[in-house]
Order: sequence, then C-alpha cells, then structure tokens
Amino acid sequence: MRLSGGDDLSFPLPRMTIDRRRLLIGGGAGAGLLVGWLAWPRRYPPNLVAGPGEAVFNAWLKIGVDGRVMVAVPQAEFGQGSYTSLAQIVADELGADWRTVGVEAAPLNPLYANPLLATQFGLVPGAERVARISTAAAEEYAETLAERDLLMLSGAGTTIRAFEARCRAAGAGARALLCKAAAKRWKVDWQACDTIDGFVVRGEDRIRFADLAAEAAALDLPDPIPLRAGEENRLTGKSVPRIDLPAKVDGSANYAGDIRLPGLVHCAVRRGPRGDTRLRAIDRAAGERITGVLAVVEHERWVAAAGTNWWAANRALDAMRPRFETRGAMANGGAIEAALATALGGAGHRIAAGGDLSAAFAGHPVLTGQYRAMLAVHAAAEPPSATAELADGTLRLWIATQAPMAVRRAAAMAAGLAEAAVIVHPTLGAGGFGDGYEVELAAQAAHLALQLKRPVQLRWSRVEALLQDNYRPAAAARMAARVDVRGRILGWQAKIAIPAAARQLRARMAGMPAHDALVEARTEADALAIEGAVPPYAVGAFAIDHHPADIGVPAGYWRGGGHALTSFFTECFIDELARARGLDPFDFRLPLLGAQRRLAHCLSTAAALGGWDGGGAGSRHGIACHAMRGSHVAVFAEARLEGARRIRVDRLIAVVDCGRVIHPDLVRQQIESGLVTGMADALGMATDIEGGLATARRLRDLAMPRLADMPDIQVEIVASNAAPGGVSDIVAPVVAPAIANALRAATGRRARTLPLIMMEDTE
Repeated sequence: MRLSGGDDLSFPLPRMTIDRRRLLIGGGAGAGLLVGWLAWPRRYPPNLVAGPGEAVFNAWLKIGVDGRVMVAVPQAEFGQGSYTSLAQIVADELGADWRTVGVEAAPLNPLYANPLLATQFGLVPGAERVARISTAAAEEYAETLAERDLLMLSGAGTTIRAFEARCRAAGAGARALLCKAAAKRWKVDWQACDTIDGFVVRGEDRIRFADLAAEAAALDLPDPIPLRAGEENRLTGKSVPRIDLPAKVDGSANYAGDIRLPGLVHCAVRRGPRGDTRLRAIDRAAGERITGVLAVVEHERWVAAAGTNWWAANRALDAMRPRFETRGAMANGGAIEAALATALGGAGHRIAAGGDLSAAFAGHPVLTGQYRAMLAVHAAAEPPSATAELADGTLRLWIATQAPMAVRRAAAMAAGLAEAAVIVHPTLGAGGFGDGYEVELAAQAAHLALQLKRPVQLRWSRVEALLQDNYRPAAAARMAARVDVRGRILGWQAKIAIPAAARQLRARMAGMPAHDALVEARTEADALAIEGAVPPYAVGAFAIDHHPADIGVPAGYWRGGGHALTSFFTECFIDELARARGLDPFDFRLPLLGAQRRLAHCLSTAAALGGWDGGGAGSRHGIACHAMRGSHVAVFAEARLEGARRIRVDRLIAVVDCGRVIHPDLVRQQIESGLVTGMADALGMATDIEGGLATARRLRDLAMPRLADMPDIQVEIVASNAAPGGVSDIVAPVVAPAIANALRAATGRRARTLPLIMMEDTE
C-alpha cells in the first residue's frame, strides 16, 4: 500500500456556447417558475498525471508496470477514511489485490464535483423547485451546475452516497479493458475473462495487471460497462486495512505543516475582535527586535510576522501589541442573548408546515419548552496551517481543505492571480468538524507569499484559532405541542432563532469577508440553519419557523449542521411531553414512529441493549433518536451528577441503520467518534464572547471530556440492503439530548441549554 500526494493541476473549463439544446423546466402550476440552464458541455477529459511506468485508465485509476493500482480520491481525508472507502470500491470492481492499492489526492476537475453536497449546502440555486418536476431532472440539474462551477466538496456524510456509482464504473471500466487486452492475447471472447487479486484469469490462464496495463489503457470501453456480479472474491463489506494508517504511524504522512521548501519562512498572524475591525497601529520596531524575525506584514484586517521559526514569529506579534479598531458594537454574551430573544419574539419565516396548526391548538392546553445553545468551537486536533509558494507566476498551495475550488478562488483573489495560476495540493487533515470549508487561511498564506516573495508556512496558534473561529452559532428555540390523552401529538410548533449560518458560509467561500457575510445574511431565512427540525414522529399538524438572529459573531458549519441543534431541541422536548403526560419516554416515542420503521427498530434495539427501565426517577437512563441523510440512529445514555454540577456519563450505546456498508470498521469508527464528539458537545466545546473575542483561549477552557471521563461505549450496526446513508455526522447530534434526558431521570431536573452546565428547575 502507498499513500501518495497528487499534484493538483489547473483545469481549463470548456467555454459555454448557446445553441438549441437549451433545457427548460417548468415549475409548479401558477408559480410562474421557469428554470433554465444551458446544456453545459459534459465531456471533461481526465487530468491525472501518469508517473513513470503508469497507465491512466480514467479519472479515477492508474496502474503501474510494477503492479501498483493508484486511485485518485477527490474527498478530503480528515481521519474519516474516505481514502480507504473510495479506493475499496474501485478495487472491488477492478478485482485488484488490496495490498497493491494506493491513493493520491485527485486534481481539480469537474469530473469530481459533488452535486449531492452542493445541493445540501444550497450551492445549486433552484434545486428544490426543479425537484418538484422530477427526481431525475433535479439530479441532472444539480450535476450540471456542480460540474459547471467545479464544486468539489467533502464532508457531511456524502462520500459514499455521491461517489460510489462513479467509483464502481471506473473500476468496472478498467476491468473490462484489462480483460479485452488479455483476450486479444488468448484469442478468446473478452467476456469469458475475469479478474481476481490483480490478475486477469480464464480457466488456468493468468496474466498480471502490470503486464497488460499499457496495452489495455489504449483500448475502447465497451458500452454498457458491466459491473461485477456475485459475492465471491469481493472487497465490499469487508474491513480491509486502512490505506492512510501506515504513513500516519511511521510519520511519513504529510500534513500542511510538514511541508518543507527551500527558503521557507514561518509565519504567525494576529487579528482583532470579531466585527467590522481594522488594524490601526503596531510597534513594528519591537517585533523586528525579536531574534529570528525576518519581516512584518500589515494587512487592513490583520498583521503577520515571518521568522526563521514559528515561535519567533508568534513572539514578535506579542511584542508588537497590535491595536485594532472596531466600528459599531462589539459582540458579547449579553448582546447575543438579547439578539436571540429579539429574533424569537419577532416574525419568523415558515420553513415547513403541514395540517392546520391553529385548529389543533385552538381552545386546548398546549405544552411548551424553551431551549438554547451557546457558541460551539471546532477545536480540531491540528490548528489551521497552510504552505504557499509563488514562483514564475504560479501559486502552489498545500492545505487541508474540504472545498479546494473555494480555496483556489480565495488564494487567487488574495495574490491577484487568475484561478488557473493557482495549484492546490490537498493534504491530510487532523479533523476539522466543518472548519475545512473556510478559506481565510488560504487567502492569508497567498498574500504573505506575494508580499514576502518566498515560500511561507502560515500556522494559526491555538489561541488565534479559538478567537477567530466561525462558530456553530448560538441558538434559542421555543417549542409547543398539544398531546391528547392517548399520547397522540395533535399539533407541533418549533420556533428557532439562529443566524443564517449556511448563507454566511457560502458567502465566505465566494471570497466575502466574514463580517460582510454576516451583515448580508442578517435577516435572511435559511432552511439549512434549522435542517432536521421537522420531527420524525407522527404529528397531526406542524409548523417550523426560522427566526434569523443577528448575534454579531460569524457562524459556520459544525458536525451535523443544523441537525446538531434541532435534534437537541426535538428530542428533549419529546421527552418532556412524555413526562408531562406521565408516560414512559420510550413507550411514548415508539407508536409515533409507525411510518419510520427503520428508526423505530434502532430505538427498540438501543433500549433493549441498554436495559431500559422506563426512565423513571433515579434510573439514570435517557434515550434519543434521529434520522438524517438517509441514515437512522438511536442513542441510549446512562448519566448522573457527581457532586453539585459535575456530569458523569457511564454508558453510551448507539444503534445505527446506515444502509449497505462498504467498510464496517470505518462505519464503527465514525460512530464511535460521533459519540465522543456528541459527549464533548454536551459537556463543553462552548465559549462565551467578551469584547468581540472568545473567552476560551486554550483547549482546557472547553471542558472537553478526557480519557478518564470516557464511558463504556457500545455500537450496533443494523444489517441492511438499503442504499448507503451518511455516517460521519449522524450520531453526534443525538448524544446531547440522550444525556440530557438521562440527567432528568437521574436528578428530576431538566437541562435545557447546550452545553449541559446549568441544571434548571424540574418541569
């Protein structure tokens, strides 16, 4: 196995021409909607670079004369296993020997666009309206626009869902060509041949892939390309060794901070409070006196120091005591609370509705609950870093990113170059939790490379990363429901005050400064901000409203997206409804999941595995469930208080139905990491704001669980033949409500705020 870093070549997009192939799609009757797009050229040539002795078969696959099979992976590897899972799909269809398979980061190319995530992030305008015409039209529309705009994106549980079909076709196509090449030598029908463990076989005849690669790559593909049949000698469904682990263990894996170039200088940066902030003054002389400092670079919004080592550069920033000026009010905790209250008390935007809620509520007692969440930080293991080199009019950038096209655009704008003059080398990342979509780091590195005229390595300090994070936003929710004597929910209402985080992120990815993006999205409705708020339970009537909140702090994507908060609101409230009616929270939920059989099965299994005892007073048991991105999950938690306020989680059990599984161990690892992330969210990961700056300055300020705090963890993966669902984000949103519900059972008091640090009065 080999882990390789691939060159990312600039890719010239074909010019769009207007002709009679214009495609028009009509909207709903009376809506007057006419969505049109040009039939964009769909023939994109692969731009993989063949190394010595390698034959390129397609955009996904190269085979060398030494027998190595190299798979190009367009998804970022942040520890979730995308390098392994996509390569496994290709190798399975190819019939390769897994020991010979390696990967490299795919170059920028429309062939690697991710229309599923582009649609999910709202980067495909009009997608929902086109979907009303037909699913096929919506898929073609999203694919066309994603390719046109080069929307290569990673994350949000889309790796398998977005790329399995393309990877299977790539592996199957190469297998067919190898069989055709072998058949020519044997003078037989190529369809009588097969592949296994890196050989083309027919009866007793065997020829290595390596001996056929150059000849096979020059042949024409059959139409249609047959996929493998049968269950023998397959890799799918097996926990093959991870491709990225050996290099990580022996230290040969390259992260952005590991890159070394001749003449490299190390840079640190300092920015001011969040808001409309400008750099006003620095003590340049004090910074330049620090031993090892080579240069100081001032930008209107930040200042950087370059040195022979990073420590010297960071000390120089301290010595220079940069002064900033912020126009307008600076964000603080009190202002955030006031902004959420104001938004919740104002008019909202109706995002989803069904039935007649007014009639359901009229003249009947309605149960209510209010919840809130503080800002949550990303706090990945690796502080953000990037390496940039500008030479001969070309900028080369090494960075861990989930949006390479956005990074390229931001770097080009900062350096004053055409996008085609920027080459992005995606590196491994040590976690990101959604922070990998941000582009400011790339813009800063490009600007420094331009100003210093030598290679630079920029690394944010841990303090800088926490102070300048684009946080999971603070939010508040006001829930209301009517439950009849039989335990049926006749009406459900959710009013959620939260910034339009997805709109802000899209604007930043397009190159807009964070404060400008915040201002632009202040009053905008954003369905993605409250995705997952429609309950999975049977309700007679419901209404879901988004109340845009201007909290003065930029918001970004956090693991689970909007589900990270809406699951907390929904699952805590459903628990409160059960207890208000004197019902077992499990027994209350189960009949309401009649149309959600997969989710009901997960819930029942989790309760059985946990030994659910009814969740009565003192039981310490809590349960929660959720469905998102084609997957279903239930979490059982056992938790209690130690002393007055310390929360101790003793057990976490997750039952997941994520459809057909490619690599069971990768799924299990993602579920386990989601349990830990969700537990961290429940107990910490939050910060307040004072004077426009986060109060959390070190990891120790985040109250995250340590190894000694880890509970017993059990994971159950439900066997399923359904289409694969998302895995990376599905569990984390469900853990906090399960723990909150367990604490209610243990103490009789309800925690309604994330993190669960304020135990409020009993319901």
